[in-house]
Amino acid sequence: MKRIIVFLAGIFVGITLIVAAAFWSGWPLSFELKPPDAAIAAPSKAESAHHGPERVDLGDDQIRDAGIALARVAGGALKRHFLAPGSLVPDADHIGRVSVRVLATVAELRKRLGDSVEKGEIVAVIESREVADAKSEYLAARLTNDLQQTLYGRQKTLAETRTVSENDFLRTRLTANDAQIKLDGSRQKLFALGLSESEIADLPNQPQETLHKQFLRAPISGRVSERRVDLGGLIGREGQESELFVIVNLDDVWVDLAVSPEDIAAVREGGPITVRAIGTGDEARAQVIFVSPLLDRETRNARVIATMPNTDHRWKPGTFITAEVPLASEPSKLLVPRTALQIVKGKPTLFVRDAAGFEARSVRTGREDDDDVEILGGLAAGETIAVANSFTLKAELEKADAEHGHD
Repeated sequence: MKRIIVFLAGIFVGITLIVAAAFWSGWPLSFELKPPDAAIAAPSKAESAHHGPERVDLGDDQIRDAGIALARVAGGALKRHFLAPGSLVPDADHIGRVSVRVLATVAELRKRLGDSVEKGEIVAVIESREVADAKSEYLAARLTNDLQQTLYGRQKTLAETRTVSENDFLRTRLTANDAQIKLDGSRQKLFALGLSESEIADLPNQPQETLHKQFLRAPISGRVSERRVDLGGLIGREGQESELFVIVNLDDVWVDLAVSPEDIAAVREGGPITVRAIGTGDEARAQVIFVSPLLDRETRNARVIATMPNTDHRWKPGTFITAEVPLASEPSKLLVPRTALQIVKGKPTLFVRDAAGFEARSVRTGREDDDDVEILGGLAAGETIAVANSFTLKAELEKADAEHGHD
């Protein structure tokens, strides 16, 4: 019995010593065995690195060779717009019509459809009895006026020397004034018929057999777009064609747009628009010159007219177009080009430049226009990002992820 008590007391003392040693050396005691090879710890380290920020390490030379463009992040304004359908029409200020004001017969047609003409160039010749009568009246009035002015001059000299009575002088002056009025009236009639100053002045030198002819001249420079009569045709009275040619100058064309009531308030006269041809992709700039205050009864749209330069005559009237009409700009604290954004793992991502390469950073986007996107979070002003060829960085990132998943 005594031996058992001594044995138990020894066990108790041993346990007490073990507990005291554990207290001084730290608790709990670790009994894990170290791996025999340090290589076993490597995957754990790699896995930890993989769960950090995703990145692509590239040097300056590699960035340059890959054609990756960089830019600092800054604020700006979003350029918003709406689209309006329309078509091209000739500029109404550049359309000229060769017409007659008397009953006449077409004697000559000197231009054909599509021919180019210069302002003042003779394009046709007509024959008219009314023209002959008007010219004859002018020539007669001119001769009468010359005679009466001569007589008036003589009477005035005699009246100053009191050789003739004052009553005779006054009657001569009245007759001279009447002759001058008739001459001016016949002259104005010729102007109304379309004769020019030089043609009227040259009438006394013209043969009598040409008095019934009238030369029709182009009112503007351009091309003959329509010919409405034939040689020998009767023109100039009700029921007859009065126009011989339509001449169009296409150095400028009009853009005729139909704008909805919801958008018309944003259109301003003098504002720029971008015109794109449907089917060809041609693009040009135009300027709004007219915004109709009325809505069309049938379509409920407002008419908007813009003028567009067309010196190379590339744009043809009748072409259907779509116009991009800008709206008021909206400021934003951070804007990045659309080309800079990539979708990585379903999230919009930017590649931010740092000392070793690029960090793939998820961002929160907001409003956008055709060129830029607003950044609401995940990016700070002044940081440098990849704005061109960023898809190569996305490809490198996905390649690295695939290799890691395979390992």
